[in-house]
Amino acid sequence: MIQVKNLWHIYEGRKEALRGINFRMENEIVALVGPNGSGKTTLAKHLNGLLKPTKGDVIIDGMNTKEHSVAELSKLVGYVFQNPEHMFFEENIFKEVSFGPRNLGLKEEEIRERVFWALKEVNLNGYENRTPYSLSGGEKQRLAIACVLAMKPKYLILDEPTTGLDERSSKSVREIIKNLHKEGHGILLITHEMDLVLEVAQRVVLLYEGRKVFDGPVDEFFSLELRNYDLNKPELLRISHELNVGFVRTVEEFIWRLTG
Repeated sequence: MIQVKNLWHIYEGRKEALRGINFRMENEIVALVGPNGSGKTTLAKHLNGLLKPTKGDVIIDGMNTKEHSVAELSKLVGYVFQNPEHMFFEENIFKEVSFGPRNLGLKEEEIRERVFWALKEVNLNGYENRTPYSLSGGEKQRLAIACVLAMKPKYLILDEPTTGLDERSSKSVREIIKNLHKEGHGILLITHEMDLVLEVAQRVVLLYEGRKVFDGPVDEFFSLELRNYDLNKPELLRISHELNVGFVRTVEEFIWRLTG
């Protein structure tokens, strides 16, 4: 379990980025949303020790982040950053994915097993000898996920995983997220993409000006006046409301309600 207890974070200059955040998550898909500057990334960076609390505690499966290094915490919490190409530095994909497991001191046979397993999980098997920089935007996002998966963390943080992707690539990433959850990973999605929240999230946490202002089910979140938080409802929900179809999460469900 991830536990955040009365978390405050104050940057230099006395800017209060987080103000008394309380939060828990287990094996679920949680969307962390809010306008720019609301504290989303600051909160996420506390979950693997990249930032330490000014006040309060962050506890990952019983490990207080104040008492453990980023290296130790990365075995439990994997972080895929918003710009995946910033993570890459090796000459080929095999070396890129093997970097994390190799730093764990694993034997070569297990490293190879993890690399091939992780690449298969993100549908990049067979890409081992390609350079990361030859990939499309969607493939780079999937490679970044594979690099983190190879460490076999229990929890995953995905920062804007579908932003800037075309529909095909976005769909592929959404399916990967669903499959990883089925396999037992807890997933925290930092996103502005309300369509992604609607389709895959099981719960939504909304931050505004460093405070948690909502934490609950997806349908309740979308009943809020989201414009007050510089967010927009998905077009699918707007149409379903106009046609009195009720709350739906996918186009397929919308069509079934409309014709069923």
